[in-house]
Amino acid sequence: MTVEVVDVRREYGIGGRTVTAVDGVSLSLEGGQFVAIVGASGAGKSTLLHLIGGLDRPTSGSISVDGCNLAELDDEEQSRYRRRQVGFIFQFFNLLPTMSAWENVAIPRLLDGVPMAKVKNEAVALLDMVGLRDRKDHRPAELSGGQMQRVAIARSMIMDPQLILADEPTGNLDSKTGMTILELIADIAHADSRRLVAIVTHDLGAAATADRIITMRDGRVLSDTKPGAGGQ
Repeated sequence: MTVEVVDVRREYGIGGRTVTAVDGVSLSLEGGQFVAIVGASGAGKSTLLHLIGGLDRPTSGSISVDGCNLAELDDEEQSRYRRRQVGFIFQFFNLLPTMSAWENVAIPRLLDGVPMAKVKNEAVALLDMVGLRDRKDHRPAELSGGQMQRVAIARSMIMDPQLILADEPTGNLDSKTGMTILELIADIAHADSRRLVAIVTHDLGAAATADRIITMRDGRVLSDTKPGAGGQ
C-alpha cells in the first residue's frame, strides 16, 4: 500500500469568502506504518484524511493510492474505493442502534451484496480479535464507549482493506480506554506489512504511540518525524 499526496489544496466557499483547509500538502505514505496526523482544531488534518479516504475531492493537486489517481475515478468508482479498499473508524463510532455488534461489523459486506448469513462467522471472528466475542449479540446501547469503538475497529477490518483511516478514534473515550484502543490500532497496523493505518488526533500523547507523526498547522505540514529514529 502506497499513498502519494502531491501539492494538494482543498478550498471551501463560506459566507462569500474562500477558506483553505489544506494548503499545498505533499506526502508519501507506505504500508506497515502507523501514522498519526496531529494539530490543533482547524489545522486541516481531518480534511486531509477525508481526501485520502475518498470522502472529499481536492480543489487542486493529486492523491494516488497504489498508483491510482483518485481524481480520475467517477462517483461509482469512488464509492467502490471507499467500500472495498478503505476501512474507516470515526470518533462517534457510527454504529446502527438497531443492529447487534456482529451485524454492525458485517455492514460493509452486506453493502457489497453478500448475504448476512455468509458474513456472520467472519464478523464474529473479528469481534473475537478485538476481545468482544461475548458481546456479539449486544446492541450499541448495551456497550460501553470503548466496546463500541472496538466494534467500529472490527467493522473497519471486514473488507480486509490495506488502508485504515481513523478520525479522532479516542476523542469520546477516557484516557485509559483510549490508550487501549490506540494499542489495538497499532497492533493492526503492524500485523500486515502491506497495511497503512493513519489516525487524526489533537492528543500528542496518543500520537506518541505512532511510528510517524505528521504535524499540521493552518492547512500545511509543519513537521514530519519518526519517534525514536532521530526525526526526519
